Amino acid sequence: MIQHLPTLSARVLGLISTHTSPRRFREIDFLRGVAIIMMVVYHLLFDLAFFGVAAIDVLGGFWRSFALATATLFIALAGLSLPISYARRKDRETGLSLWLDYGRRGAKIFAFGLLATIATWLFIGDGFIVFGILHLIGTAIILAPFFLRFGRWNLLMGAGIVLAALPLDRVTGPYWLVPLGIHPAVFYSVDYVPLIPWLGVALIGMGAGFLLYPGGKRRFFLPAFNLAGSEIVCAMGRNSLLIYLIHQPVIVALLLAWLALIA
Repeated sequence: MIQHLPTLSARVLGLISTHTSPRRFREIDFLRGVAIIMMVVYHLLFDLAFFGVAAIDVLGGFWRSFALATATLFIALAGLSLPISYARRKDRETGLSLWLDYGRRGAKIFAFGLLATIATWLFIGDGFIVFGILHLIGTAIILAPFFLRFGRWNLLMGAGIVLAALPLDRVTGPYWLVPLGIHPAVFYSVDYVPLIPWLGVALIGMGAGFLLYPGGKRRFFLPAFNLAGSEIVCAMGRNSLLIYLIHQPVIVALLLAWLALIA
């Protein structure tokens, strides 16, 4: 039984991972690792406030800006990675096969988003995740073959989508428009990342990917950096989806155990 554990672990990680190539850029892994650390910190503070352990205003002020910065970094990096993966597969996949490949990868991320929807609906009820960051990234990957053809022009297209959020800020509408950024007057979700403006952030990242990594190759010089702990941060970046999926259950379980001990 023990000798089969490595194989089993590889299969599990294969189901969770969205990366299909071993050729990775250290700087992207590092930035994604920074984003995952920021996310864990924010969610820890959110849970402390949610369970009444600490009076922290996580929905306003500095921590609100911190959460927005975290989401922006995550989504921009997801967009940045798409031209790189496209450059490595466009010669062997075209047309329908390319759409099917991105559709499969995006649907997997979106499915994890649906699991988060179900889990938060069962656990917290009001405020459950309707269209969160995994739904957004999954949708962006599914739509990638359409936008990849525009290359650097995605910078302008993305900026346009981001700016489109301004006139929609006070627009209300039926519940089925929630993914677009239009929602009923009374609406709250603990993780709400609608297509407008956040698909624009992904497209800005995509346009930057074409500029910085043309043909899937780094076009700029990057000096070697071996900061203390940088390899751990990179490892977290390589496994960001796995950490995203398990960190909240772990934090909540530890908090509940601690609260039970001090009760």
